[in-house]
Amino acid sequence: MKIIVYKGKRLLIAQTGEIELLRCAIHLGSEPIGQKRAEGDGRTPEGRYYICTKNPKSKFHLALGISYPGIEDAEKALTEGRIGSKEHAAIVNAQRERKRPAWDTPLGGYIMIHGEHPEGRTGDWTAGCIAMANSDIEKLYDLAEIGDEIIITE
Repeated sequence: MKIIVYKGKRLLIAQTGEIELLRCAIHLGSEPIGQKRAEGDGRTPEGRYYICTKNPKSKFHLALGISYPGIEDAEKALTEGRIGSKEHAAIVNAQRERKRPAWDTPLGGYIMIHGEHPEGRTGDWTAGCIAMANSDIEKLYDLAEIGDEIIITE
């Protein structure tokens, strides 16, 4: 399965081949325009990632972990001096092994696709995650497997 997120349209589509399995509205980080660069910037990342964790006991109903930061994020951050070579190597190795990357770097982490806020927030309210209705995350959670591709685009 592949998950495609269109940030500008606030739309998520899950598909297998050309068969659409789920299409739903989403909410993003509080500063959704542009690529995530740092912890706390409120942005939802853009790029190619994969599902690296599944959390059935999330504060936000259910959650699928996204493998951010990826290799491209780490390469750019290393070049710009935002992370060191040790952090860069750890991110690259996790990606090559298709594991969860370090989520405690200056680039941020813990980016999830999850359900609703327990207090019923609306609009773009997350810290960079992708939120959706609980009924939609239930469907996506059941369809998703560790390693499934996620493409997040403008």
